[in-house]
Amino acid sequence: MKTRLYTPGPTMVPEQVSLEMAAPIIHHRTPEFSKVLQSCHEGLQYLFQTKNPVLMLTCSGTGAMEGAVVSVLSRSTLTLVVRGGKFGERWGEICAAYGVPFVPLDVPWGESVTAEQLEEALVANPGVRAVCLTQSETSTGALNDIKALAAVVKKRNALCLVDSITGCGVHELRVDEWGIDVAVTGSQKGLMLPPGLAFAALSDEAWEAVKRTDLPSYYLSFAKHRKSWEKTTTPWTPAITLLTGLARALEMIRSEGLEKLWERHQTMAEAMRQAVRTLGLPLFPRVPANVQTVIALPDGLDYSRLSKQLFNVYGMKTAGGQDQLTGKILRVAHLGYLDDGDIVAGVSFLERALADVGWKVNSGEAVAAAQRVLSRTPAAQ
Repeated sequence: MKTRLYTPGPTMVPEQVSLEMAAPIIHHRTPEFSKVLQSCHEGLQYLFQTKNPVLMLTCSGTGAMEGAVVSVLSRSTLTLVVRGGKFGERWGEICAAYGVPFVPLDVPWGESVTAEQLEEALVANPGVRAVCLTQSETSTGALNDIKALAAVVKKRNALCLVDSITGCGVHELRVDEWGIDVAVTGSQKGLMLPPGLAFAALSDEAWEAVKRTDLPSYYLSFAKHRKSWEKTTTPWTPAITLLTGLARALEMIRSEGLEKLWERHQTMAEAMRQAVRTLGLPLFPRVPANVQTVIALPDGLDYSRLSKQLFNVYGMKTAGGQDQLTGKILRVAHLGYLDDGDIVAGVSFLERALADVGWKVNSGEAVAAAQRVLSRTPAAQ
């Protein structure tokens, strides 16, 4: 039985990338590896839409978030943290760990923060000098309008830090044009790689803040990483094989083109959600990200039983809820190395698994609904 990952991380890895990583390892202090780093850097600048250096860190996306806090903020930087789920809360937890003062802006799980809410919070807290946002709140499936939110932050002359760990490569993200000061992502999401790498793009203003920070850092010091990057190398031993895979993955992204990449994810998301509606199941977030389809499980539909049926019988690995949403939602992700065929297969497996656990299903109707959405967009060449 073939296993397919419909999880928001890790995601499936293209064969081309796997083959690249299977090549004999090279040494990281060589001209050969410097060429790999240069290729990765140019591809990351395109991905983030920035002219500035993009740092490559050997860690998870959370490591890039921590690096952003310790490298860009200071003990006196009053920070506003938008918390609408598990990962919004993580920004606050990292700030607290390093003694960075912060005020929370809490929104209900599954809701998106509005520009008006953010504006009100900043008016009420005029001392705020940095704002931490989450583009795609992976724990709930909610999407935040980073372009609009960043505009509010910049009007207040504050730094804008964005967790785009699942959003990057799925939703539009333009670091320079939108005035984002720090944007971070991880390798095992839209970048179609195994876990182990994280990336951070910084604005000129953020780099000035790096010079002023009084927080302790070593391994995650952005200043150390930039100093090494100026010599096209890394401060520590990097994840060499992952970076060779990254170079290939970024080539694939550039070949497809960002606009088509974003459009493909939107189409896949629409197809999956239309299929879920056809199955008579409610969707959870009011403003969903194209990363995943989140199903609010009705009474009588047990998450544990359904998810086990999907995986054990059909090889379809999905995700559940966290904390207050444990057992209440089923998350079916569709990001990275997926195409129309994967969506049709996923819908078919969902139909069959639901019927197996006793949910009333008219076989084929959800698949047909997904196909109608997919047929609106020509298949990628």
